[in-house]
Amino acid sequence: MNSRCLIPRKGRACTTLQKTACTSVRLSVLRPSSTRYNTSIVSGREVATGAGFVKEEEQPRLNGRAREMVNDRDLFLDVLNSAASKREARSYLSRFQHSGPVPQQVQLAAKAIHTALVLIKAVHSIDDITLKGIGRTLSQLSQLGLTCVVVIDDKSEDSLGLLRNSSFEWRGRILEQADRVVAAIGQDGGQHSRRLDNVIEVSSEDKSLSSSVKIHGRACVIHQSLISAPLRRNIIPVIAPVGYIPTSGCLAPVETSEVMLAFTREFSGIVPKTAIQEELIRGTQADKNLQTQISLDRIIVLDPHGGIPSSNKSNGSHIFINLEQEYEDIQNDLDQLRGKIDQSSVQAHLSNLQLVRDALALLPPSSSGLLTTPHEAANLIPRNGTSKRSGTGNSAQQSVLSPNLGVRTRAQRNPLIHNLLTDKPTLSSSLPMTRLSPFSEISGVQASPNTFLKRGVPVTIIPDPRYRPWKPPVTSFLQLTDPRIDLPRLIHLIEDSFGRKLDVQHYLDRISSKLAGIIVAGSYEGGAILTWEAPSHNPERLVPYLDKFAVLKRSQGAGGVADIVFSAMVRECFPDGVVWRSRRDNPVNKWYFERAKGTRQLPTDNKQGWTMFWTTETVSSNRFDDYEAVCKNVIPSWSDGKAALD
Repeated sequence: MNSRCLIPRKGRACTTLQKTACTSVRLSVLRPSSTRYNTSIVSGREVATGAGFVKEEEQPRLNGRAREMVNDRDLFLDVLNSAASKREARSYLSRFQHSGPVPQQVQLAAKAIHTALVLIKAVHSIDDITLKGIGRTLSQLSQLGLTCVVVIDDKSEDSLGLLRNSSFEWRGRILEQADRVVAAIGQDGGQHSRRLDNVIEVSSEDKSLSSSVKIHGRACVIHQSLISAPLRRNIIPVIAPVGYIPTSGCLAPVETSEVMLAFTREFSGIVPKTAIQEELIRGTQADKNLQTQISLDRIIVLDPHGGIPSSNKSNGSHIFINLEQEYEDIQNDLDQLRGKIDQSSVQAHLSNLQLVRDALALLPPSSSGLLTTPHEAANLIPRNGTSKRSGTGNSAQQSVLSPNLGVRTRAQRNPLIHNLLTDKPTLSSSLPMTRLSPFSEISGVQASPNTFLKRGVPVTIIPDPRYRPWKPPVTSFLQLTDPRIDLPRLIHLIEDSFGRKLDVQHYLDRISSKLAGIIVAGSYEGGAILTWEAPSHNPERLVPYLDKFAVLKRSQGAGGVADIVFSAMVRECFPDGVVWRSRRDNPVNKWYFERAKGTRQLPTDNKQGWTMFWTTETVSSNRFDDYEAVCKNVIPSWSDGKAALD
């Protein structure tokens, strides 16, 4: 099979790739056929062409077809390395049915143009090899249906010095960096890119202070046709933080956060237009229609500081942030890190966190944010044992790092490609801390290169463990009929998740004197019911038991609802451990195995049988007997009386 048919060329929709993604991909496609490919290793690098592999430095001399095959092969490898499940592939396909440039009359009737706003910070410190890798990744995102709009930031000391002395010289410097990014995206047959000037207007009045949701700001987007035309043709615009001041007729630097929020407001269509702005965009109905069809799906920040560090997690990093629940706590935690990491790093993390929060507040809940490093976005592979998370901008680094091209013996997951295909972080936030590998260490605090953010959902825990820890009760138990609990919605959640009818009265009777608490995510999109169970051989030793764990079918595999509920359970409610059971043929067991500290197959007469899971760090023999007795004796409460997934 010719691998070129699996990856779309520019100007061709992702039809074949989409068919491939939703079926089992044959790995033999990746192996070069002996009749068409030869394998040679030159200086540790392999690059595919129609006749064999060539050195990376010879790549610019390849003809257009061979260079296109190299890029197609890179994209295909990155797609496979993302390890998307069938459910994730179906979710991706349902959102990205249209890709690539299409005739205008067809585009107007098509689904939304999926877009990502990408902020590249400290672009001056990114060496050419890393920038080339970033350009390749952005091209791949466009080929997969996510067109990028790139905003660059340059706040080096040299740049700030130029700004203090001469805004003209500073503008020349920042435009030069923008041209570097354009060249990196377009080289080696990548997507077309274009630097766009005169698209930002700056007001002398800051209107953003009037609302916590920043529907107004100092910066706004003008000349919308300059943005719409490239997006319609799948061209990647690159924007420098330079704005026009109408009162003085001058150009001036603009905070990149203001530029990002200006484009967010523009693409979300919530900006009230002035009479002048209406006149500027009055041109064609196509421009207006296009604005309503843009779907801003991602806010991506590439910052050498990487993801958000944490002082209260053993791996030292935030992998996933539910902004609705965690934003203020993380702000306070970052303030407490001032002294463990330098002041500039703390400020950078706070700025990135606030930018993504403000942008996602203007967008639908399905949109997400990603904070990562330029190296991660470039998908660099270390040589000679050198970490790919080392510093940037030096010649030594360029000699040991290279973009992930060609055949590799070890898969390298590109966080941006993975995030596009799965809408998830590269690691699950609900995994046990011991299974989250540490990353680069900064003054005793380990920081992850990647942090995935969602506006998320609020989490309600009854009773609140901050004020009433979940301990075995003495006299009173919580009831599901408590007015704080919406019982009909809870029942619907359970029945929708399990696909079965619950015998409600039997269930209420069974747990009426055992309920430890309940966790609810959002508007009953997910939840967990936990009980205190008494082992038959020793009723006085109560066991914390996960009785029901449920997520609405429409929320399964997306939005991190399951991770949010599970994390709340093991980190806030039962940090010392909890036990549960599941049928051996339950498809969710793989997810459970990854998060449990231990498992055991319970011997039963039923052919289906049970698997017991627990999160307790160390389990004594007596406690283990308690766990087993409880899991064997819990009676299901399904109305049909049949054995069911629990």
